[in-house]
Amino acid sequence: MTHKNTICLWFDGTALDAAEFYAKTFPDSAVTAVHQAPGDYPSGKQGDVLTVEFTVLGIPCLGLNGGDAFKHSEAFSFQVATEDQAETDSLWNAIVGNDGQESACGWCKDKWGLSWQITPRALTEAVTDPDRAAAKRAFDAMMEMRKIDIARIEAARRG
Repeated sequence: MTHKNTICLWFDGTALDAAEFYAKTFPDSAVTAVHQAPGDYPSGKQGDVLTVEFTVLGIPCLGLNGGDAFKHSEAFSFQVATEDQAETDSLWNAIVGNDGQESACGWCKDKWGLSWQITPRALTEAVTDPDRAAAKRAFDAMMEMRKIDIARIEAARRG
């Protein structure tokens, strides 16, 4: 691993499965190395997959099979800026359709419990519109959504 800063994600024996899913789902993503434990450890045995090096959208990550002591929470999420509705739908459906869960306002959770914000650039532009009334209309529309509907956001922004 050559990166100075890497996101370490804790898994309960499923780091390789998760990394392979992310690599096939997101562009500029790959599994780059798999490392077996050199000895027994509290949640595994020598030879088990201990860590997996991978990238998600170019961000270096390390999956650590540390056992069941810690769970993912919404306190950490990947926020993915999408260009259009097709990309938004594709990524959302890939995560939710692989035993994930829908949440509110463009958030969803994958089957490993990791949270994702699938955020169209159009939404970010709308809720930061210098016209604060337009921004509020777009924000209010977003608050009623699970997966973001860009056409509805843009309509709300226009009033």
